[in-house]
Amino acid sequence: MRVGMYTVGPVQENCFLVAADSGDKAIIIDPGEEAPRLLAEIERAGVTLEAILLTHTHFDHLGAVAPVAKATGAPVYCPELEQQVLANVMDYVPYAGFGPFESYDADVLVKGGEQLQLGGLDIDVVFTPGHSPGHVTYAARQIGDDESVAPALFSGDVLFQQSVGRTDLPGGDMTVLLESIRTLMDRFPDDSVVHPGHMGLTTLGQERATNPFLTSLSA
Repeated sequence: MRVGMYTVGPVQENCFLVAADSGDKAIIIDPGEEAPRLLAEIERAGVTLEAILLTHTHFDHLGAVAPVAKATGAPVYCPELEQQVLANVMDYVPYAGFGPFESYDADVLVKGGEQLQLGGLDIDVVFTPGHSPGHVTYAARQIGDDESVAPALFSGDVLFQQSVGRTDLPGGDMTVLLESIRTLMDRFPDDSVVHPGHMGLTTLGQERATNPFLTSLSA
């Protein structure tokens, strides 16, 4: 599949534009900021945006949701437990100096367990709380690929290179987060590429073997 990664905003959040190898439809995951830049990238890619997917609703992951949705008409998929945050964004920004961001009412709610077909992709929605209460991970394969093909995992702020998501924000829980990571490692092969919300790409296998936060899982 085609994946464009765009690191946006002062918190350096990763937004992903994803489409099948062929076809003219795409999805965007976690458009955190810099809406004009993201809209220009969508146009440059020559695709129609079919959906906007959110892994969770911390402010650095949704600052461009409203302008991108309004410009493209793409529906916004939001974790069910966090829809009130998207609808009242500035009430949940914990630090001064960020925003203002525009609120948005989600079009589709997800809670894990859904199977979506968007942008020429089969997408499994996996419930992965711990960093935030409703956090989900999107596991994407091209339509027609079987389960022997490792998916691309869009993991938001669950798992990073040599690190894991922080749990000191409201709704965070390290025990729950580690169980979410265990779910991903048990369900998907080691060569699944992890596309995280911050820092660079990695794989489940690399993190299983080297991530110091996951020694209990490896044991």
